[in-house]
Amino acid sequence: MKKLTLLALFALFTIAANAQDPKFPALDTSPADLSYFPASTTQKNTAPSIRLIYSRPSKKGRVVFGELEKFGAVYRLGANESNEITFYKPVVIGGKAIAAGSYSLFAIPNKDKWTMIINSKIHSWGAYTYDVKKDVVRADVPVKTLAAPVEALSIIFTEAAGGANLVVGWDTTCVSLPITIK
Repeated sequence: MKKLTLLALFALFTIAANAQDPKFPALDTSPADLSYFPASTTQKNTAPSIRLIYSRPSKKGRVVFGELEKFGAVYRLGANESNEITFYKPVVIGGKAIAAGSYSLFAIPNKDKWTMIINSKIHSWGAYTYDVKKDVVRADVPVKTLAAPVEALSIIFTEAAGGANLVVGWDTTCVSLPITIK
């Protein structure tokens, strides 16, 4: 009887020890975010034309473009996993028709212009496995200098004739990629 009682107590303590709260990780230093076009889709419960999933690194006193992110090098345009842009309708970027679907978004920043890249490989970490052969389109866009720095990388869509502009702002740099929605 003592062995059975001892065994029951041991089982009870084992179950109690395993029932403790799970260990949740701390907030990511570059949290994930979403941008939609049109932006009002979440409030009006309507279907979006475009959705972008990206992570938002912070400036933290650093010079971002030219130092942290080298000029002339492929950049994942955020942090962590590569961005994923989903077009729910066919679009045209840089004069090239792109089918509805999910793609990754990269950029090659330079001082006066950026090359924006839509690539067919998704679900990759950063730009480490970037493959130029999977580029769907490349489009050059001019750089605008912002009056005040933006602390965390921010990407929004603004309305434009026939579609949207994908607008990227970080530090004192801003670029805008025109997207025509079919």
